[in-house]
Amino acid sequence: MRIVGIGASAGGLGSFEDFFHNTPCDTGMAFLVVQHLDPTQKAMLPELLQRYTEMPVHEAQQNMPVRADSVYVIPPNRELRVLDGTLKLNQPAEPRGRRLPINVLFSSLASAQSERAIAVVLSGMGSDGTLGMQAIKATGGLTLVEAPDSAQFDAMPKSAIDAGCVDIVAAANELPARILEYVRRVPEPGESPEHDHRALKSLRQLDSIFSLLRQHTRHDFSLYKPSTLNRRIERRMAIHGIADLKDYTRFLADNSQEVQLLFQELLIGVTRFFRDPETWDYLIETALPELLTEQAPEHTLRAWVVGCSTGEEAYSLAIAFTEAQEATNPGQELDLQIFASDISPEAITVARRGQYPLSIEDTVSKDRLARFFTRHDNYYQVRPTIRDRILFAPHDVILDPPFTKLDMITCRNLLIYFDVALQRRILPLFHYSLRPNGLLMLGTSETVGRLNHLFEQLKPRMRLYRSKRFESVRHSDFLLKSFPPVSSMHKEHPVQSSHVPPKEATDSLQSAADHVLLQVYAPAAVVLNADADIVYISGRTGKYLEPAAGKANWNIHAMAREGLRESLYTGLRRASEQEEPLELLGVMVQTDSGTQAVDVTIQTLHEPEALKGKTMVVFRDAPTPMDTGRRKPASPTEAEHAAEIERYQKEIESLRQQAKQTREDLQASNEELQSTNEELQSTNEELTTSKEEMQSMNEELQTINTELQNKLDDLALAQSDMQNVLNSIEIAVLFLDQDLNVRRYTERATAIISLRESDIGRPLSDLSTSLDYPELQEDARRTLDTLAVSEKQVSTDDDRWFTVRIMPYRRVDNVIDGVVITLVDITETKQLETSLRKEPRA
Repeated sequence: MRIVGIGASAGGLGSFEDFFHNTPCDTGMAFLVVQHLDPTQKAMLPELLQRYTEMPVHEAQQNMPVRADSVYVIPPNRELRVLDGTLKLNQPAEPRGRRLPINVLFSSLASAQSERAIAVVLSGMGSDGTLGMQAIKATGGLTLVEAPDSAQFDAMPKSAIDAGCVDIVAAANELPARILEYVRRVPEPGESPEHDHRALKSLRQLDSIFSLLRQHTRHDFSLYKPSTLNRRIERRMAIHGIADLKDYTRFLADNSQEVQLLFQELLIGVTRFFRDPETWDYLIETALPELLTEQAPEHTLRAWVVGCSTGEEAYSLAIAFTEAQEATNPGQELDLQIFASDISPEAITVARRGQYPLSIEDTVSKDRLARFFTRHDNYYQVRPTIRDRILFAPHDVILDPPFTKLDMITCRNLLIYFDVALQRRILPLFHYSLRPNGLLMLGTSETVGRLNHLFEQLKPRMRLYRSKRFESVRHSDFLLKSFPPVSSMHKEHPVQSSHVPPKEATDSLQSAADHVLLQVYAPAAVVLNADADIVYISGRTGKYLEPAAGKANWNIHAMAREGLRESLYTGLRRASEQEEPLELLGVMVQTDSGTQAVDVTIQTLHEPEALKGKTMVVFRDAPTPMDTGRRKPASPTEAEHAAEIERYQKEIESLRQQAKQTREDLQASNEELQSTNEELQSTNEELTTSKEEMQSMNEELQTINTELQNKLDDLALAQSDMQNVLNSIEIAVLFLDQDLNVRRYTERATAIISLRESDIGRPLSDLSTSLDYPELQEDARRTLDTLAVSEKQVSTDDDRWFTVRIMPYRRVDNVIDGVVITLVDITETKQLETSLRKEPRA
């Protein structure tokens, strides 16, 4: 059974009406409705929705089973989730104004339903639902939004569309038909679609699509399992309403954007933190401690996460290494480098950001959240202690060279989408990349198959392996069949020996000689970018520059040795303001062997084009002035030279003092600016919170206003019905309140009592009447006091007779709120009675 999650906010009631009016009552699906509601008021949404559909509408209750052809509505002040086919209600974790109940429902649907999940966003303000739709999109589910131009409030639909996670955009009344068409063409896993192309069994039918994908993305999907490809392509065809594969191929050829969407569709983005907890527990408690014990303290641990998707697996591995290190070698710093790769640039971008929704609380323990994450209003941020250990990079394991000399590889739930031939090429590649006794962790549905001569399983029924030593591998040529390219897309033609240019040897000699001259005899130099970061090094610069301790930093100011840093700071600024090279002579630099005088040349480069905007810094050793007490008497020329050196040294010392003062001033200014920035940031956060609270309250008011408007419409209809009933019975009726003031009357009453619209609210005693009934006011008061019904026959001044009946006005809550006077015309009855009295008895 498929479950459809529907989210709306302000203006959502009208969209709900359009949606459910056009939804059949026998779809076989269940519908979960979430709207932003006032948490302090009882909602009328179930009663209102029941008017628009024949399906039963229920207010969701704890542990209520989800049944097909039913509608379930979120109650006020609750969050709604789906777990194991039942509804789960929880108190909102966020304060009022920052709650995102639609995201909560959609995220739970992504986990519970995977590619069967369907999410719909209708009219509303804000961005609630976008993150949840991204989760459903990642699992292969269907996402739909109401067209912004048809929604009363278009902020929520636009937010989802801008995030790029929407499959179908249509008016609310068209969405049910689009959902049913999609379900008919893309059935649940294990069922067959109801159309002519029931299964695209031959990959030859997909050759044209593979070619378009290779042309636009360079990635080859021809070695993926056909079942996966068929299902994903069928899904894209169903979204566009295309029934024939040839038509869809032509559509792809004419639409490059659809090629990118299909590429994203074929990528498997299902992941979460610490997936399969038992495997992670064993890894942290047993496998990793054994690996850490075998390594020397100075050894840098290297790991590779293949197909990292949005990064959860990589961060989980970094946390696992950290916890294992603390348990094995407490107090010792963990030297770890993790390479995380994926073929999706969008997934890599998300992984690098390290921001994840609050729903990760379901899979990450509170201790880990507090230690390794920073909580923000709407997301968790991975702390730098974990983030700095991971390098994310786009990489295709099928085509690109692998990372090597690794201690561990994790490739979870990726191999299951490759065919057997591709798996047998990838796994030896992993063995080559691992050090002896390195760890390989696969998904629960993956194994090394027949390659058990390469890997040893650590524990039965757990997909964790240790690589065997290379000497134990009997087949020496297996690597030749494993290295990329394993795909047929990149096949290089061998170059014949006769095609080799005869100048090759000469060119190689010249290149080698140039290389030696540059590296040995040319002065040491570096090229800097606009931020003073080193982008190129020539010669030996270790005497003048050294890496700074801590995180790698290629900025020249951080790497300059003592005595050189201040001069470089001033010189770079002066060189940027002049065309000619700037010479800094006799700069005294503290080296490993003592103090060395250095001449520095700084020049801003304007050509060639590749070096435009860069700055070159050249270092040359200068003669160090000897102690004057130990020198021979100097000649006049030598004396002048010594005086010039002394003058330069004084100037350098002066510049050094100026630079120091400038640095102190800049530091003070920076602290002031930082303080101001923190205050502004705090104010901005408060304003953002207030804005979100006001927006949430505004949405709740919109919902309440819509419900009240519906009530008013019902009351107006009931009033019209009552008015028509009273006028149709042709009985004069007068309604009085507790003070015997006119509340309402029928048209027939105006012929007996002088009444008009302006008399509403006037006392009965102020009205003139043709009734010969001076006690009318007293009888009405008596009925109001005693609740006894009064009935009399009264004549009028034009010889008509009426039965005047006075009875209490009783409300539905059994409260007396006035009296009702009815006047029934009995003139004909009286006349007949009088004539009968005059006639003699027969």
